[in-house]
Amino acid sequence: MTWATGDSTRIDPKVQVRASYNRIAEVYLSSRRRDSPDVALLEDLVSRLTPRSRVLDAGCGAGVPIAQQLATHATVVGVDFADAQLGLAKHHVPMGLWVCADLVALPFADASFDAVCSYYAIIHIPREQHASVLHSLARVLRPRGLALLCLGAVDLPAWTEQYHDAPMYWSHYDAATSLSLVEAAGLEVLWDRRVAEGAGGHLFVLAQRCDT
Repeated sequence: MTWATGDSTRIDPKVQVRASYNRIAEVYLSSRRRDSPDVALLEDLVSRLTPRSRVLDAGCGAGVPIAQQLATHATVVGVDFADAQLGLAKHHVPMGLWVCADLVALPFADASFDAVCSYYAIIHIPREQHASVLHSLARVLRPRGLALLCLGAVDLPAWTEQYHDAPMYWSHYDAATSLSLVEAAGLEVLWDRRVAEGAGGHLFVLAQRCDT
């Protein structure tokens, strides 16, 4: 993603993000790398998983490379609201279970996953809803369950620009606010890392659900 001069949009962000990710499904998949610094962070989550762990990939896209790597160590359930992305995920990671749903309304029972992983999904949701999304992700985690999350590193109320020749929407808080929202959701931050990209970059957080 590149950050450049642009304007916030009045189009429903959910409609725009879903339509654009359906449109760019193939080209976005071809752009995903397996050796990038963000993917390398996944190893710390994987190393902490116990045998037969059940992991939710929230905003799974085409399943490559995140769900694909998780599936070699755990049972993976992927959720995304872009049908074209899920179609690719079913093809590339056939051992996964794929669910078409919105992160804002996860269709899973409380405490049903040992870990949650979310790359480049929450940042496409209006930031006013981030607290609710994080609480929902914490809700589906078992006590002491782990969450590896990609969040905002800079203050960005709303932004739209061309991404792979399709209009895309982003919205997030600065790093300190993002971390405070993680903790408010009942998750203990184990570490946070900033991964540079363009002028903004992304904040990756590994957190653990507080034992209740």
